[in-house]
Amino acid sequence: MRLRSKAFLISTGILMLAVLASVVIGGLVGGMGSLPKVSVVEGSPVAASVQAVEGLDVRLAPSTDAAEALVRDGTVDAAVLGADGASGTGGSAPSGYTVIALDSAPTAVVQALSVAPTVQLLEPSDQNPLIVYFVALAFGLVFFMSAITFGSTIAQSVVEEKQTRVVEILLSTIPVRALLAGKVLGNSLLAFGQIAAIAVLAGIGLLATGQSTLLASLGPSIIWFVVFFAFGFVLLASLYAATAALVSRQEDIGSVTAPVTMLVMIPYFLVIFFNDNPLVLGIMSYVPFSAPVGMPMRLFLGTAQWWEPLLALVVLVIVTAGVIVLGSRIYSNSLLRTGARVKLRDALRG
Repeated sequence: MRLRSKAFLISTGILMLAVLASVVIGGLVGGMGSLPKVSVVEGSPVAASVQAVEGLDVRLAPSTDAAEALVRDGTVDAAVLGADGASGTGGSAPSGYTVIALDSAPTAVVQALSVAPTVQLLEPSDQNPLIVYFVALAFGLVFFMSAITFGSTIAQSVVEEKQTRVVEILLSTIPVRALLAGKVLGNSLLAFGQIAAIAVLAGIGLLATGQSTLLASLGPSIIWFVVFFAFGFVLLASLYAATAALVSRQEDIGSVTAPVTMLVMIPYFLVIFFNDNPLVLGIMSYVPFSAPVGMPMRLFLGTAQWWEPLLALVVLVIVTAGVIVLGSRIYSNSLLRTGARVKLRDALRG
């Protein structure tokens, strides 16, 4: 029923569109990094020195007039001549060049030709900051939307069965733990399938937009995200089912599941605001509720050792097993109690 519902299909479509949009925008951002184009007179002393400058796309012209013509028709951003090789709009650089531009100073060309001090980075990063932000937004948004959507479905189902007394009929034929396992595993399979479909769509989008290099660096992160999400969602689903069993009215679901919702929202905001902070991401990688977002980001940035995802996954699995046992106890002791909200202390004692 959930797989055929319009709400599920619409939410999945929105998530896929968001991921696809981030892939396309990332491709456009990457394409904006083309080198500035300049023209030089072929065979001139300036031509050899300009061609040796990194960060410029040099076009050869047979004469000074031809070099300026390339500027006027927009083929190049500027023409680079000798200090006394031309007149007109432009400026003489300290290095002995004259930069000829059309209607505004070509800042990128001037910076490339200027003598700059040597810059040494202690922790260099090959990733475009804007692409890093979009990757963090994609991981955070997919985790947030999927966990909230399917977690809320589990909570509403639990309360609906209590409110209509259907749960009493169900428990006369199956054990309470089997009922809980069916809810958690069923919704987990749907969530896992949704995440896997989004991961495949992201890979196809990266290939279709010519971002194979980005796919090569992002691919391992996507795979680990799917793996971590599979276990992380089981943890969250158990908490949603356990907390929802404490109440008997649909109106009380929001208040009783608010702490679990906060556990879902915190990683989303942390990865958006601290996507380049190694300390915050390192802590997120080993906290079970945020590991599905924090560890893939560290793998994408290249700041995680090869053994760290394995260790973080072991921690997540152990904590998930403990939460399942705890949630099962709360669920079993609260499911048949109707009326006022069941206190957590009473649910744990039984």
